[in-house]
Order: sequence, then C-alpha cells, then structure tokens
Amino acid sequence: MRTRRTALLATTALTLTLGLAACGSGSGGGADDTLVVGATAVPAGEVLTYIQDNLAEDAGLELEIREFTDYVVPNTALQEGALDANLYQNEPYLDDFNQAKGTDLVPVVDAYLPPMGVYSKKTDDVAKLADGATVAVPSDTTNEGRALKLLASKGVITLRKDAGTDASPADITANPRNLTFKELEPAQLPRSLDDVAAAVINNNYAQDAGLSPTEDAILLESAKDNPYANILAVKRGDEDDPRVRKLADLLTSPEVAKFIEDEYQGSVLPVTSG
Repeated sequence: MRTRRTALLATTALTLTLGLAACGSGSGGGADDTLVVGATAVPAGEVLTYIQDNLAEDAGLELEIREFTDYVVPNTALQEGALDANLYQNEPYLDDFNQAKGTDLVPVVDAYLPPMGVYSKKTDDVAKLADGATVAVPSDTTNEGRALKLLASKGVITLRKDAGTDASPADITANPRNLTFKELEPAQLPRSLDDVAAAVINNNYAQDAGLSPTEDAILLESAKDNPYANILAVKRGDEDDPRVRKLADLLTSPEVAKFIEDEYQGSVLPVTSG
C-alpha cells in the first residue's frame, strides 16, 4: 500500500490548519473514503504506518497519516475538520484540552502506553538529585501533573492526597531536596538536559531526541493502573464512523501488539500488556 505521510510544523500552525481544511473534499480533507489521521512521529506515526503498510488494505481501510510536532495543532485541526481522527494524547490531556479550548473531542479506544520518564545527564538515580536542583517538567496542566506524580511515586516529593491529574507545584506538601521546578513546553524538554539536573519527558519527545526510555530513563512509569494510555480521538459524533471503527480494531489487534512489543522493547507498551 502506498505510504502517505505529511510532516507539519507547529510554527506554522494557523496556516497549516487552514490549508488542511481547504484541501480535498469530504471530512478531513481526504479523497474518497480515506481516513485522515493526525499523529506525532513517534510512536503514533510509526504504529499507524505499520497498520497502513501491513493491515489496512486487507481491512478495507484507506489511511492517510499527517504528522505534527506539537500537542495543540492536532486537536485544533481535528475540531476544525482538517482531520478525521488523531492519535498522540491521553484522555486526561484531552479532557483538559476540551475544557480549556472549547473543543468537543472524544476518545474512541486506548491504543498503547508510552511511559513518561525522568532523564538526567547529572545523575543516574532520582534519589541522588542534589539539594536545590532544578527539574524541568512539561508546562501543560495534564503532563505537569503526570510528571509530579511520577516523582512522587518514588518519594522525591510528596503531593496532597487529593491531588488529581492537574496536580501542580502548589500541591507539593513535602520537598526534602528543595527542588525547583522549571516549566517548559514538552518539545523543549530534551534540549534542557544540559541546563537542568533532570527533566521529566514525554515518551515521544524522548525517542525523537534519541533517548531510550528503557535504557536512559532514571525513572520510568509503570503500566499497572496507568490512566495515561494514548487514545484514538475523534470529534464527537464520529465515534461510529466505519473507518474509525476499523482503525480502532486494528490498533488493538494482536498484530499491532506484537509490532509494538518487537519494535519498542518495553519503551512503548501495548494496551494488552497490563
């Protein structure tokens, strides 16, 4: 099957979103019954490309993949009709985005878990972070809360018992190492490693930067009871689109689970690997 992937840069978000909405006919700007799916490159783009090249044709699905380099434009493009679906985010992030931006996007299916990790060029153990060290965390509400909960899981900090997925530094009740938290856009976190003691980095940006979650992270999320699986999302009302249902079935198929296990060796976990 012919591969069609278009890389989109966040710096030209408005132009690209308008341009995507204008191309082609029908939902998502795709031709005929093509399902146009937005994704970040790793792992979403790679998983979708595996489906496109190996499974989609037999399932009667024509798939077009459009790659993005940030977490905002894939949702605004989906809301505006430039995409039919997207794959890159977890449900807490989607809920927060809908509330903040007034969008009406819904999850269809959990696809895989890309575990968030703590990375450092200064230490090999979060327990050895120096007093007063600076730790970089994602600046968006959901991923910052996720990062703080990861640090709290190892006793680096303590959060209020009722701190939810939107936990912030204001929810820290104990900080024995007097850590300072520096909020950065998620895509900037790998580049911050020379300047901070550690950074809590989303899986896709870590892998884009050549970091191996299983080999380079000094602390990595567990899959057990983890609410942060990446989801296939659509605009409300499109959940039962036959093309979307076909992709949802393929994303949760044994073939895709095996691809994820073989390709990522634990750096990304299929939803069946609880």
